[in-house]
Amino acid sequence: MALLEGITSPADLKALDAAGRRALAAEIRQVILRTVSKNGGHLATNLGAVELTLAVHTVFDSPRDSIVLDTGHQGYTHKLVTGRAGRFATLRQFGGISGFLRRDESPHDAFGAGHAATSVSAAAGMARARDLLKTSGRVVCIIGDSSIPNGMAFEALNDLGHRKSDILVILNDNDMSISRPVGALSRYFSRIITGKSYNSFRERAEHFVKGLPGVGPQMAKLAHHAEEFAKSVISPGILFEELGFTYVGPIDGHDCEAMIAMLRRVRDMKGPVLLHAVTRKGKGFAPAEKDPVCYHGAKGFDVATGEMPAPKPGAPQTWSAAFAAALLDTARRDPRVAVVTPAMIEGSSLRDFEREIPARIFDVGIAEEHAVTMAAGMATLGMRPVVAIYSTFFQRGFDQAVHDVALQKLPVVFALDRAGLVGDDGPTHHGVLDIAILRPVPHMVLMAPSDRTEMSRMLATGLSLNRPSAVRIPRGAVREGSGEAADEPLEVGKARIVREGSDACVLAYGAPVADALKAAEALAAEGLGVRVVDARFAKPLDAGLIEECARDFGALLCVEDGSVAGGFGSGVLEHLTDRGIVPRNFARLGVGDAFIEHGTPEQLRARCGFDAEGIAAKVRSLVAKARFKVA
Repeated sequence: MALLEGITSPADLKALDAAGRRALAAEIRQVILRTVSKNGGHLATNLGAVELTLAVHTVFDSPRDSIVLDTGHQGYTHKLVTGRAGRFATLRQFGGISGFLRRDESPHDAFGAGHAATSVSAAAGMARARDLLKTSGRVVCIIGDSSIPNGMAFEALNDLGHRKSDILVILNDNDMSISRPVGALSRYFSRIITGKSYNSFRERAEHFVKGLPGVGPQMAKLAHHAEEFAKSVISPGILFEELGFTYVGPIDGHDCEAMIAMLRRVRDMKGPVLLHAVTRKGKGFAPAEKDPVCYHGAKGFDVATGEMPAPKPGAPQTWSAAFAAALLDTARRDPRVAVVTPAMIEGSSLRDFEREIPARIFDVGIAEEHAVTMAAGMATLGMRPVVAIYSTFFQRGFDQAVHDVALQKLPVVFALDRAGLVGDDGPTHHGVLDIAILRPVPHMVLMAPSDRTEMSRMLATGLSLNRPSAVRIPRGAVREGSGEAADEPLEVGKARIVREGSDACVLAYGAPVADALKAAEALAAEGLGVRVVDARFAKPLDAGLIEECARDFGALLCVEDGSVAGGFGSGVLEHLTDRGIVPRNFARLGVGDAFIEHGTPEQLRARCGFDAEGIAAKVRSLVAKARFKVA
């Protein structure tokens, strides 16, 4: 880290020459590779954004100039040159720095981000605030090609083009077909349209032609069409021009010196400008360049060879893979079953489904709202769509789930992957709000499996209903289930007792059933008998069994891997109090009123107090209170 040790802020980059920048870029790539190979993280896109980031920080003055990055997939170089190189080895580790952008982590993180396509809207807001407050400072937004088609990004682009705010949007294009026209002619065109004389002449000419009596408007229209035609031949930016942007590019995003020169030319241009930079995912690391999908989110690989450790023989299947296998098996038998997913084919283990039944799986890109309403449309004509989506990303489709699915009582199944505390991606990716979000929605059935068999039966249940449903899919290794028929639907709203006891009762929803059983086993050794109930459903609840548990046990505990505010435990308490039943010693365990930081799922469950030890401790406390009151 010879050069990087001397970079304590972006201001230090301005003293480097071209050779120094090349050496620094190479050093940064090695630091990213070394760290991500151990800690995990977003590798390919970050390797592709090194020179682009160095160029931006060389030309602009963060934090006086607001530099907004979309998500954190291209933020590692930004972190390294903004004073966090010394802590970079703690990336995504418990107590370490985040893998995403955090305003509370550095003044150079102008806007926090973990979900895609927020950057243009945030930057638009900063530009408006700057103009209203009459402060100085430029606003720069960097957004990737997979994020810019998102509806939110296009809404922001449309608004910016209409209001003509001074802002620079940099499109980091590492996959799109519009990257083809790269070369001398395109660079020449970019130099021409960014020149002050060209823009000044164009404005004067337009004003003059429009003022010609009689023929002015027609001539202006003809000239406009001629200009559009010329640009379409040599530039892929006609779409952005139509949105009201001055389009510049494409330019090689790995040519740091060319990027710096171009950024200096566009820095003081008026109105919205879009600079199209072409980069390569995984740049500088051959395995990632060859397979950027595999190295998008990577962990545990050999930096020298790129080899990843082979799965251990007998290693348990993940919940996501188990659900995808059950879904594929169901789709083989039922031609009505289809999958809609917003860019989650890899993340939700759907590649086998895509290979075998490509006509019935639809990856709509990072467009969660569209995915939900498209599934609703499919359901109106008799299909049984399953929306495979991360719990945290489902938050973006909530209105559509209410207005387009539930209100019309359509049979859409939401497979909420990565539900609960997911680990080192941190608060932007923990799926802890879905229970509380969906529980008030009429017609909705909410399920959470405790093992593989239960998950398959819940999928069968959702597909058998004539109303919407949601199945939570945790992260991690799936727990094996019983020998019951995996394709047999459950009785809706029916829980099951998985362990009997007489001193206390634990109602567990979903994955925490496993920890509840461990806690019950530990407490049995202490002479305490604990009944464990696998709730299965958060909506509708098993009213009879819950009322029985409240009457028969002096200690009642609800456990969930989600927000306790409005969650499963809240539903249990609401149900009991609505019926005049006041549990004697009642408690809820789950995620409290806080955003939970990154760490391993085990660390985070322990911190929140609903791992096996936390459950056992809470049961002991409840039983002690019950016995004290009896005495």
